[in-house]
Amino acid sequence: MTASYICGGIFDLAKKQEQVELLELEMQASSFWDNAAAAQKVIDQSNQLKAWTIPYKELKERFENVKSMLPEISEAEEAEFYNELIGELSSVELEIEELEIRKMLSGELDPKNCYISINSGAGGTEACDWAQMMARMYERWVAKRGWKLETIDRVEGDVAGIKSVTFKVSGPFAYGYCKAEKGVHRLVRISPFDSNARRHTSFASIDVTPEIDDDINIEIRPDQIRVDTFRASGAGGQHINTTDSAVRITHIPTGIVVSCQSERSQIQNRETSLKLLKSKLYEQECIDRENKVKALSGEKMDIAWGSQIRNYVFQPYTLVKDTRTKYELGNIEAVMDGELDGFIHAYLKEFG
Repeated sequence: MTASYICGGIFDLAKKQEQVELLELEMQASSFWDNAAAAQKVIDQSNQLKAWTIPYKELKERFENVKSMLPEISEAEEAEFYNELIGELSSVELEIEELEIRKMLSGELDPKNCYISINSGAGGTEACDWAQMMARMYERWVAKRGWKLETIDRVEGDVAGIKSVTFKVSGPFAYGYCKAEKGVHRLVRISPFDSNARRHTSFASIDVTPEIDDDINIEIRPDQIRVDTFRASGAGGQHINTTDSAVRITHIPTGIVVSCQSERSQIQNRETSLKLLKSKLYEQECIDRENKVKALSGEKMDIAWGSQIRNYVFQPYTLVKDTRTKYELGNIEAVMDGELDGFIHAYLKEFG
């Protein structure tokens, strides 16, 4: 697969490279920074194109290097060098597969950063502990990809774990990848909080929302929202725990609720909450538009959000299985340490 994939150039590389060169010429103009917002938009567009052209050219160069060296290896040479070349070829193939998956991310919102919200289900301490385990899983997955993760809001559990947490994830096509995780995640294990060592089932729901650009106009009238302030909880020093700096905004027409307590200032938390609310409203607008098109064309609708999408079984056996794609993995420790790409790739290949 690797040779035909690389040499065939399934991406329209020439066209993308030409666009990059035109944008770079535009950025060299003396008047480029006269309009900072427009300039940033051009830079972002260039970076999105380079996210395709740079990896492709690097992978092609690596493949050609291996291809040129393999025929020159004689039987007398050490097998170690041969194994290194085969290892490099396998690495190239894995990265090509990642680019192939990314090519499926053609939706309007796919290239954007996003927010991941984790909410514990019914079950008290057990569910809160599961929500915290999931938060750790996503933190590790984001770190493996070299992306940036910021905590926007976090509500601790009464005894252990967390009731909810919202992260902002920044990285190439973050929303496109993360949307595969939206839904209810079910845990089956022997509870560490049960003195009788009985098996318990816990649930946590994951919501994923794209971050919208500042130039997208989403109107929110003052009479459509209710703003509540409250004292932030958790770490943050004396100031954050002694003032009503946290903000919760309720969008009355839709019932959407967002909150932020990550900043020291109430004004900053309000701005972050409004941005998150606008992102959720814009996402819903895009989803409604896509669903109307699908309904008219007779396409299969997306799996309903809020449905159970994945089971994590710790006892009596170990297995993680996605109910949508049937993709499964027995190494549950690896999954909880952030090995999620297999599940996400399987989802994108089937539902794109």
